[in-house]
Amino acid sequence: MHPRGVIITRPEPGLSETMAAVADAGWLPLASPALVVQRYTLRLPKKLPAAILLTSGQAVSAVVAAAQQAKALDIPVYAVGDRTAQRARDAGFTHVKSADGDARALVALLQTHQQPECGSLLLCSGAGQGVELAAWCRQAGFKVVRRVVYAAKPIQHINAQTCTAIQTAKVAVVLFFSAESAAGWLAALPKAEQNALAAQARAVVISGRVAGVLRAAGWQNVRIADHVSAPAVMDALGAYPA
Repeated sequence: MHPRGVIITRPEPGLSETMAAVADAGWLPLASPALVVQRYTLRLPKKLPAAILLTSGQAVSAVVAAAQQAKALDIPVYAVGDRTAQRARDAGFTHVKSADGDARALVALLQTHQQPECGSLLLCSGAGQGVELAAWCRQAGFKVVRRVVYAAKPIQHINAQTCTAIQTAKVAVVLFFSAESAAGWLAALPKAEQNALAAQARAVVISGRVAGVLRAAGWQNVRIADHVSAPAVMDALGAYPA
């Protein structure tokens, strides 16, 4: 019988919905988040920004809490990805636009809908992230204030359930959602399990950059999603072969 296990390396938020989608497609989801996320408190300045930029769904909770405190859920929000945009809408923001997973396109959106003279942009991101986007926005004439609202650190150990599934050849696919998390997850996996997994499973990844990490680690069977989004990763996974 074809192995049914699908390891999901995505942390929350997003892990639970991906687990459900994998199960709906007939697979057996195995949670093995690659990152431990530490969240920080954000306070909006008295002079509110002209817009808020979000690079990840991880940033939404801190931004929503700050906007609720300032009674400012009507601030325009620009998200790099569709899922981040949807999380912002679900949390109560009323004016949200998505760049469909393309940070360059987010700058174009800003140029269409925002005027630099109307105020600064507040870019909320993880530690070490968002620097390039901030630079592109500044090149386009915008003033940008960047705030770190979370830090994501690689896990140090893979959970026992995941290791057992690998050792007993019950894993068919591993889903990876970023190059950094893929590298960290593989580094935490014992070498014997790394070799076994690369031989027995295929990797489904969100981008070519992630595929490069997997191939450098010895993976041959790597499928790249057609679009940089979680739904595209699920499309690339497909249904369990009956």
